[in-house]
Amino acid sequence: MLTDLSPNERAKYLCAEKATEFVESGMKVGLGTGSTAYWLIKHLGQKVRERDLKIKGVPTSKKTAELAEREGIPLITLDQAGWLDVTIDGADEISPSFNLIKGGGGAHLREKIVAMASDQMIVIADTSKKVSELGSFPLPLEVIQYGCESTKIQVIRYLVEIGYKDPRAVFRSLEGERFITDEGNLILDLHLNSISDEDNLSTDLNLIPGVVENGLFVNICKCAVLADENEQVTVELKDSDG
Repeated sequence: MLTDLSPNERAKYLCAEKATEFVESGMKVGLGTGSTAYWLIKHLGQKVRERDLKIKGVPTSKKTAELAEREGIPLITLDQAGWLDVTIDGADEISPSFNLIKGGGGAHLREKIVAMASDQMIVIADTSKKVSELGSFPLPLEVIQYGCESTKIQVIRYLVEIGYKDPRAVFRSLEGERFITDEGNLILDLHLNSISDEDNLSTDLNLIPGVVENGLFVNICKCAVLADENEQVTVELKDSDG
C-alpha cells in the first residue's frame, strides 16, 4: 500500500495510522476533514471492521460523514454526543506554540466547534505543516453571504488599522463559482504573509459583523502526531507552560 503513495501521502498515511492508537473502544471521536483526516478515517474504519473497535464518530463535514459511513464507522451528531473524548484532525499550519491555521478544506467552523467540545484535540500532519510563524497559508474566514462585500471591506480596513501592509482578502472559488460551506456560507481567504498575535487577531476578526468564524485555532491543540517523507513518525506534546 505505502509503495503506491507519494512521499507526502505516505507521511499522511503514517501519522494518521499512529493517531489511531489514541482511540479506544467506547470513545466518542471527532473526525476531521481533509486529506490527512481521510487516512485517519480509513484506518479507524479498518479497526472497526477487523478489530471490533467500538466507537461513535462525529464528522466535521458532509464529505467526512460520507467517507466514514462507507468505512463502517457508526456516526452520531455532536448534539447526540454532548461531549467527545478526542478530536483528531489535520492542519494547514502548526506554530511552535501549537496554534493552528485550519480551513483549507472549508470546514473550519464545524472543525472548531467539534474540537472545542472534546477533552483533547490531536493534530495529524506531515512535518511540512510545522512553521516558525503562522500566516504563509491564507487565513480562512467563514462569512455569511448577506452583505459579504461590505464584510470584506470591514475586514481589510481592520487589518490595515492594526498594521498589516497590503492585506488581500479573496473569496474562495470552486469550478468558477464561489465556494459554499456546509453551512451555506462563503470563505474569505486572508493573505497576510505572517501573523504575530494569533489570540487577539482571532478574537477581533470574529467581532466583525458577517464573520462567522476564523481559521485560527488558538490554545486548542495540545498534541501533534507528525510524519516526514522518510517515514519517521513523532508525537509532540505542547509544554504545559508553552
